[in-house]
Amino acid sequence: MPPEVLFRALGDTTRLRCLMLLLRERELCVCELTEALALSQPKISRHLAHLRDAGITQVRRDGTWVFYRVAEDLPAWVRAVLKATFDGNANGETLTQDLARLKQMIGRPPRDCST
Repeated sequence: MPPEVLFRALGDTTRLRCLMLLLRERELCVCELTEALALSQPKISRHLAHLRDAGITQVRRDGTWVFYRVAEDLPAWVRAVLKATFDGNANGETLTQDLARLKQMIGRPPRDCST
């Protein structure tokens, strides 16, 4: 992955917030990200498509649910950058607020424990 692809993705606030939540929660549905970020579904989906097309995230479908997670095959340097970014922001106000909204969400999709 060329560095500019990663840093272009990280340079957008919505994509960065999605990635921080995915790193924290491991896997989230589009509806969960919509709730956590308090943004419209089309906006979230557009940013998730950008992350997917860049190879930063991957998708898992389960019936009508579409779950996103950080791609498992990222180069070590990309994982290190994402980890450092998360570690530096884990107690930040934005992530804390996003997590609080996520925890209050009613009707979160069920998880398949085998994944």
